[in-house]
Amino acid sequence: MAEPRKKQRVSHVSNASQTSSNSVENMFTDSQPVGTGAEGRFVEGSILRITMKNFLTYDYSVVYPGPNLNMIVGANGTGKSSIVCAICLGLAGKTAVLGRGDKVGLYVKRGCNKGFIEIELYKSGGNVVIYREIHVENNQSLWMLNGRHCNQKAVEEEVKALRIQVSNLCQFLPQEKVGEFAKMSKIELLEATEKSVGPPEMYEYHCELKNFRNKERELENVVKEKASFLEKAKQRNERNKHDVNRYYEKKRHLDVIELLEKKKPWVEYETTRKDLEDVKKERDEAKKQLSALKQAQAPMLRKIQLIDNQLKPTEAQIKTKTLAIKEASLKCKQKQDQLDRKHKEIEDIKQTLRLKQMEEEDHQKRISNTRRTIEDLKAELSKVGDQPDVTPRINAVNVELRHIQQERAKFEGEKADLRREQDNLLAESRMLEKKLNDMNNMMNAKEEKLRGRHRDTHAALQWLRQNRERFSGNVYEPMMLVINVKDHRFAKYVENHISFHDLRAFVFQRKDDMEKFMIEVRDRMNLKVNSISAPEESCSKRPPSRSIESLRRFGFFTYLREMFDAPEEVMSYLCHQYRVYDVPVGNEQTKSMIKTVIEEPYLKVLYTTEERYTVKRSFYSNKISTSNSAVHPSQYLTITVDAEEKQRLEQNMKACDSKLRDINERMKALQKEAAALDRRDNELLAEKKQLSELKGKKRQLEQKISTKQDSLRQMEQSVIDLKKIEEETKEKIAAVNTHKVSIVAAFMAQMKLRAKLTMEKVYLALETVGLTAEKTKLENDCREGASELKTTDQKCSRLEQRKVQLTEQCKGLLKRAKSICRMQPDESLPEDLRNAFSKLPDTLDEIDSMLNEERSRAECFTGLSESVVDEYNRREQEIKHLDKELEDKNNALNAYRQNISEAKERWLNPLKQLVEQINDKFGDFFRSMQCVGEVDLHSENEEEYDKYGIRIRVKFHSSTQLHELTAYHQSGGERSVSTMLYLMALQELNRCPFRVVDEINQGMDPVNERRVFDIVVRTACKETTSQYFFITPKLLQNLQYAEEMTVLCIHNGAHMLPPNQWDEKVFIRRCRQRKERV
Repeated sequence: MAEPRKKQRVSHVSNASQTSSNSVENMFTDSQPVGTGAEGRFVEGSILRITMKNFLTYDYSVVYPGPNLNMIVGANGTGKSSIVCAICLGLAGKTAVLGRGDKVGLYVKRGCNKGFIEIELYKSGGNVVIYREIHVENNQSLWMLNGRHCNQKAVEEEVKALRIQVSNLCQFLPQEKVGEFAKMSKIELLEATEKSVGPPEMYEYHCELKNFRNKERELENVVKEKASFLEKAKQRNERNKHDVNRYYEKKRHLDVIELLEKKKPWVEYETTRKDLEDVKKERDEAKKQLSALKQAQAPMLRKIQLIDNQLKPTEAQIKTKTLAIKEASLKCKQKQDQLDRKHKEIEDIKQTLRLKQMEEEDHQKRISNTRRTIEDLKAELSKVGDQPDVTPRINAVNVELRHIQQERAKFEGEKADLRREQDNLLAESRMLEKKLNDMNNMMNAKEEKLRGRHRDTHAALQWLRQNRERFSGNVYEPMMLVINVKDHRFAKYVENHISFHDLRAFVFQRKDDMEKFMIEVRDRMNLKVNSISAPEESCSKRPPSRSIESLRRFGFFTYLREMFDAPEEVMSYLCHQYRVYDVPVGNEQTKSMIKTVIEEPYLKVLYTTEERYTVKRSFYSNKISTSNSAVHPSQYLTITVDAEEKQRLEQNMKACDSKLRDINERMKALQKEAAALDRRDNELLAEKKQLSELKGKKRQLEQKISTKQDSLRQMEQSVIDLKKIEEETKEKIAAVNTHKVSIVAAFMAQMKLRAKLTMEKVYLALETVGLTAEKTKLENDCREGASELKTTDQKCSRLEQRKVQLTEQCKGLLKRAKSICRMQPDESLPEDLRNAFSKLPDTLDEIDSMLNEERSRAECFTGLSESVVDEYNRREQEIKHLDKELEDKNNALNAYRQNISEAKERWLNPLKQLVEQINDKFGDFFRSMQCVGEVDLHSENEEEYDKYGIRIRVKFHSSTQLHELTAYHQSGGERSVSTMLYLMALQELNRCPFRVVDEINQGMDPVNERRVFDIVVRTACKETTSQYFFITPKLLQNLQYAEEMTVLCIHNGAHMLPPNQWDEKVFIRRCRQRKERV
């Protein structure tokens, strides 16, 4: 390696506002060389060099830390934490670790497009140089490792190989994360400690144990489930075993039933075949007996046959005579019907004559009645002729009716106009109501957001609305409800400018009202609410320091006050407290010209499209310092309601209601006037009707008389001639009687023919009776022999039929028997069936008896099916398979438990030793401060490896007990002391290359700060410890320093000496001379 040489502090100045990084080792002694001797004290992964350009507060600077304690000192804002950020981002750490900006581009110095970090790490085989160039435009980074381009993954792997963990709070504790150390759970603290100071394999063993335990738990659950399932399956099969045995017993009975049902048709066939043979023998004997009887009866049968031959012609003649008699009777009936019709025809002619006579009688009565009516009408007409003329009065009434009609039309026109106006006003009112409802819904949405974020404020709001009359001055609801942003795009500026604390505050015009309100809601209702009192002198109209027109060249287009509306008192408070009248808002042009903009006078706070800038001027040097932050999206004020528009809508709504009331009054008046006109119109119409009836009565009477006279003339002309009609009737009756005579003659002829035929039929019947008597005598003589013959013949027929039936029955039974036994038609009975049948009964009675017995036994086994047996056999196979699976899982579980036992030995014993060492160091540190502190390994269950954690317990006062370190129990200073001493206890174990602690001493009292500083110097400056970075903005006087310390003093400002002109020897010499003079 190179010869030892002095450390060079390099800094580059890029503009008037510059930053210097100066390092003085051993306070005012020579610097530590970077040669072989110095690097020999660096541990693997320690930081040798940090180079920054255009990074946060630095234009360009190089920092050379020492191998032990590096104390970085500087005032707030000089750039101490910038070095911490450079270490984190340069070693591929995430921006979330720092707790500052979430985009890496925000870490580039403002006004620059890019910046870079270069870190050199010590490594025995050759140092590692990591280079990261950050580009603002796309938030991208360019990485180089030892001068070669690479990706971030390669850098992360190299950093991991050197045991650097910038995300571990036990190794890297930025300023913004100091408070989170005490918030870490015991589990998180254990993991961070393992990673930080444990052997490389300790955390891996821990993760392996947790995985083993999870798998063991899964296997235990699987084994438990499978064992439970197996036990249930065995129990189910044990319950089904009895059913299976019963099923097989039932099946044996069913098999016997099946054999019996197969043998039964064969027995039936054999029985029927024997019956058939017996019937054939009996039939042959009956036929022989029948033949002998027929030979003995032959002579008498021939005589009977001869008589039958004689009877047949006679019976045929009788049949012919019977048909002729029927025909003659039919013709007689027809003639009788004709005579009846002629009688009916005569009666109809006489009835027609009677109707004509009655019609003429009615005609004469109508003529007489018409004449009387004419006489009555003439008498009434003579009376009416004496009445006066009513025509003039009718004309007067018509004139008045026309006048009323005109008045009614006029009223209807006015009512139609009023209705149209009313409809228009109603439509306008509904439209206004809808718009107001929409605006109120928007206000309700804002109110819902308030309730979701702060329920106490919402509860106080409800109380205020119910008790507003108790206040004498104006009281306004929370600002977020009464502020109305004119354009929702501007809501984010207003919301970012006004704190949420004030956005949810109630605004009061009078202070006594505010006190009364706070007594009610805060003291009595125990609600946490905010309230403010508006300035006594209104500030809402204050003019800005510069007109917006003079700022338009920078892209400013309005002031914040012009972006929203608010009540007078609210606006006055915002102008007084937040100076909204003097905060300009710009666009992208403003952002691009930001360097020029911040030089403008009177601008203290300004907004660009996405950022807020705060400008401060030094009271002494008039130098400008700025800070910026991102403008967050609005959450509450995006819902905008135009207050002027809402007021205008409410006024229009009231005007519409007033007009509607006027129209309703006018409509009622018109309806009253129209009702009066209707009453007068009805009176005139009634009078006109009466007069018209009186005038038209005479004319009606004259018309009636004329009509009746015409009707009388017509009736007198249409007289019926009865004599002529009577003559015509007589002639018609005479013609009908002549036709009746001819019909009677034909009727008598048919009656004579029917009588003759009847006599001939009687003679033939007498002849038939003689022959029949002779035949009967012969039949009686041979009846005895014929009876025996008939009985024998019937017997032969019956036996023949029985033989045919048995033959067919035998065929059917044989076919059925073979079908039941599943045999072919030409197939003989198989030998196995013969043997089976031989063991069964041979008679039908015995078979039926046995069948009934077997069926009764089989029916006793109810509720059984083949599926029970299938299920039993399938479950038996499942049980065997489950037994095998359960055995495999148990073997795997035992193997996992063995692995866990071995892994636990590898992990837990070293961990206990490690925690014991930490506890010894931690306890020693606390005892040196006259306090008590303990560190132990805590676990509620030894087998739950993901629940193991490190518990820190501390006691700062002798009167108290040991309490666990939490974010709530101890004070901020006590937490800082505990955190620092725990990190120092880890430091002595020296497992990580370096540690960084940023401003942890801020909350400590001077006594504890001095004690902690002594412990840090004593511990971090040992040769066995790793590199340590301790960042602080202040130091107590008369502290003890060690030779191994490296002190980095950071200053910035316009009048700083450029780093390349810094001379440490001159600085030390001047310090010594100053001390000598003192």
